[in-house]
Amino acid sequence: MPILPVPVAAFASAPGPVLDVRAPAEFAAGHIPGAVSFPLFTDEERARVGTAYKQVSPDKAVLLGLDFFGPKMSELVRQARKLAPGGDVRVHCWRGGMRSGAVAWLLDLAGLRVRQLVGGYKEYRRAVQAEIARPRPLRVLGGLTGAGKTDVLRALAAQGEPVLDLEALARHKGSAFGAIGQPAQPTQEQFENDVAAALAALSFSATGRAVWVEDESRSVGGVSIPAGLYEQLRAAPLVVLDVPRGARVARLAHEYGSHDPQALALAVLRIGKRLGGLATTQALGAIVEGDMPRMVELVLDYYDKTYQFGLDRRAAQVVQVASDTLDAAVNAALVARAASSPLSFP
Repeated sequence: MPILPVPVAAFASAPGPVLDVRAPAEFAAGHIPGAVSFPLFTDEERARVGTAYKQVSPDKAVLLGLDFFGPKMSELVRQARKLAPGGDVRVHCWRGGMRSGAVAWLLDLAGLRVRQLVGGYKEYRRAVQAEIARPRPLRVLGGLTGAGKTDVLRALAAQGEPVLDLEALARHKGSAFGAIGQPAQPTQEQFENDVAAALAALSFSATGRAVWVEDESRSVGGVSIPAGLYEQLRAAPLVVLDVPRGARVARLAHEYGSHDPQALALAVLRIGKRLGGLATTQALGAIVEGDMPRMVELVLDYYDKTYQFGLDRRAAQVVQVASDTLDAAVNAALVARAASSPLSFP
């Protein structure tokens, strides 16, 4: 079967594993979600081929690349057959040129059914930016810190609503404390790839329905929400879940009470200038004493004021939903009802 050059959309829906033949450092910077690192060259080999291309000649670079490629051929075939027991593979490099072409030729020769991404990862990244910027109906869930917004989003998803969980994709909860207990964040490039994949999946499964997303600042830890999506979030109708402060304090104290006190102290120090000297000292003292409700009370003073300031300046439509519970399923029903009411949003 001949090698099939396919565009991004067809590549995404084709069978078989995605084999990313770029160098390991390129893959680590960002890759198609679910792809397997299947490097033709090591990082050092890629650098040497690039140097030969620029400083000597293209012919010299090709010969050097073949020197590196030759000894690996049988092992690449063995790996591909193990990864693709069904016999189908999808292959790409950066531009859809010589690297993926060489691996596609080899795997085709070995009897696998090969699809090669036209334009490579560079073209895929263009598709990512287009997917993120594409206009779509959104409903934004807001609320003061500790209102349980993430749990409500999960409850909405369980009820069949389309949900984009940016904090889960960013692996960060959005505040100075947001990295505590979380795995390492993705790179900015990978975050964008993951967001685009999540949006594409929602668009496919729930065409025309509003996607729920949590109210976020532009940065979620060390990554930023892409401009095309962030502008839509700021303009979308906002449902604000209003939960009593006492319930929020109890929830946050329970959530963070099991974490490393040193990590909590470092988070307090990160916002020390904004908390003020006295509140910072008191919050650090509460951590030492194991008084999590006291620490949370002190920190919430800052976060509540900051959120309210941003809410007052918001130009989008806002509807408040009061609740006396932290039950996520109950609150999901409340916010869904508010969002669907013609009295709330047109």
